[in-house]
Amino acid sequence: MSQKTREYAHELVSEMTIEEKMEQMLYNSPAIERLKIPAYNWWNEALHGVARAGVATVFPQAIGMAAAFDPDFLYKIADAVSTEGRAKFNEYSKRGDRGIYKGLTFWAPNINIFRDPRWGRGHETFGEDPYLSAELGIAYIKGLQGEDPDHLKSAACAKHFAVHSGPEALRHEFNAEASEHDLYDTYLYAFSRCVKEAAVEAVMGAYNRVNGEPACGSRRLLKDILRGEWKFKGHIVSDCWAINDFHTNHHVTATVEESAALAVENGCDLNCGTAYLHLGSAYRQGLVKEEAITESAERLMEARIRLGMMEDYPSPYKDIPYDKVECREHTELSVEAAKRSMVLLKNKDHILPLDKKKIKKIAVIGPNANSRDALVGNYTGTSSEYITPLEGIQRYLGEDAEVLYAEGCHLYKDKVEFLAEEKDRFAEAVITAERADAVVMCLGLDATIEGEEGDAGNEYASGDKPDIKLPGLQQELLETVAATGKPVILVLLAGSAIDLSWADSHIDAIICAWYPGARGGKAVAETIFGENSPSGCLPVTFYAGTEGLPDFCDYNMKNRTYRYTDCKVLYPFGYGLSYTDICYLDAGISSRECGVKDGVTIKAKVANRGSYSVHESVQVYIKHMDAADYEPGYQLKGIRNVLLEPGETREVEIALSARDFAVITQDGKCVVKPGNYTITIGGAQPDKRSEELTGRRVDAFTVERTGEEEEIEY
Repeated sequence: MSQKTREYAHELVSEMTIEEKMEQMLYNSPAIERLKIPAYNWWNEALHGVARAGVATVFPQAIGMAAAFDPDFLYKIADAVSTEGRAKFNEYSKRGDRGIYKGLTFWAPNINIFRDPRWGRGHETFGEDPYLSAELGIAYIKGLQGEDPDHLKSAACAKHFAVHSGPEALRHEFNAEASEHDLYDTYLYAFSRCVKEAAVEAVMGAYNRVNGEPACGSRRLLKDILRGEWKFKGHIVSDCWAINDFHTNHHVTATVEESAALAVENGCDLNCGTAYLHLGSAYRQGLVKEEAITESAERLMEARIRLGMMEDYPSPYKDIPYDKVECREHTELSVEAAKRSMVLLKNKDHILPLDKKKIKKIAVIGPNANSRDALVGNYTGTSSEYITPLEGIQRYLGEDAEVLYAEGCHLYKDKVEFLAEEKDRFAEAVITAERADAVVMCLGLDATIEGEEGDAGNEYASGDKPDIKLPGLQQELLETVAATGKPVILVLLAGSAIDLSWADSHIDAIICAWYPGARGGKAVAETIFGENSPSGCLPVTFYAGTEGLPDFCDYNMKNRTYRYTDCKVLYPFGYGLSYTDICYLDAGISSRECGVKDGVTIKAKVANRGSYSVHESVQVYIKHMDAADYEPGYQLKGIRNVLLEPGETREVEIALSARDFAVITQDGKCVVKPGNYTITIGGAQPDKRSEELTGRRVDAFTVERTGEEEEIEY
């Protein structure tokens, strides 16, 4: 951001009264006509497309986009999203429509760590790994904001800062306790990189307390770390009505005035909620200084100036036409994203892809087979067209084969019809399966039962899941249909890990389709029939049950995620099959010995020896062989996604810096230690389960780092 922008903001705010400054700190900021400042509502959403403001391209949910393991592709998606956001803003503004969900400040991405598969909002994130979350978060932010820091295309917001991933039912009162190691090693890493490398314009605080302090008023988080250690220059926004929780639920303050003052004094500039309506009273009581109010108002004006909302500081994006909203280019990109998100978990005897010429009748069964809710996840826009898996298969096969359909069961209830008996759709499912050459079972979840507290008001856990089993009668339905003896392809539409232990042992093929976007059924069909070879990788671990997981409220990372777990893993983080044969050749490393602050480069040739084109996600992991008990095991520290045509070979090089080898000590310091490190390169994690599932081992190298232990920049 230039000095010119800062000076302009300072000049604008200097002409405001104290009351006007405070009014600009509300999410629905009023106009100041004498200063030519228009009214503005800061609240808008763009998690996987412009949300809640009418028609827009609906991309796969964030967890699905993460499965592509491709930051460059995510940048392309975010650029399309911001184009549509600009097009909408430009046209709405001309008509004086400045309401909620019509602005350019998008409260996305969600870069919290998906530490526990029971968390209902995990599908909003990029998964369980800090490095992957950072790489994808940076790409999404840059795509939303554009390349010119003085003329933002839109403003991104990294949320929820920090140590926030359930339980949803307790989020307004919960105190998340994290050690210094876990805080910096896991919970803050992606935020730090999004601030430093992507210059994210906004950061949103969390509802919960963190080690005793409410996140939206935490001196440690907001002043000491975010603005102090990381030099964050953008604005901080509270989560919605979170500041009211200070006195009503956390009980760290006694009144709404004290709550508002605590937030402002610690750097929270913008209030989503009503607490800042009481700032005037807090100011008159001497609880908050005008200097803090002025600083917040200036930061907010800086953002609006950079977004081109002032007449004499126009935006280069002001002429993006409304025709860009849900245009063909973007809808095709959304289908491509759905294809890239597909993760093939099992493919017994290469049953997939199905041969269209050999299928005369196919049964499509399950509560998610024809469900629009199962396409889109939460925080979603409105599509002009939805294609469910059933519709995708019907369109793909056309008149060439008969497509039979049965709902089978309700998503989570014991019957579909209110007055019916239990299992009222089971018989229909069996009848349908018996008449088919093959069966596609579409099971899983949707955002009505896994999501945000208040939105997913389900009977289970306020948006969270009590376990990771298929809900309701779905498991019994799967077993009943499988008992017909027909070939079964399970398509899982869900935003989180499900225990598929039985399916892994008994079902022929399993595809994890996530929430694939409005037209995701087209991608499902084309994947089943071989128009698309699946290439996605799991951004989360699929466990065989929750028995080994810690208590949901425990924020210690021990036994959580692939980096720390000793739990029984069904499908590992980073895993995914394809229809083609990929092999790694001539792997090498630039040095087997180096100083503690030196980097190394690892490389390999990646060859496609099969007959399908595929996007291969090359993954590099590092492990400190002399790690302390509290340190993680193997960690992802490099990814490169390459498109390989049949018969093509490409060489991939990935550079690793000293920071990639660093560990976080128990007191939160970032250090590089001497000793031996194992580095692997391949298409999966270097674990036994991945080797069992893929039949391939990754290439591994040992590097000795010499010298003295040294602290480096976090």
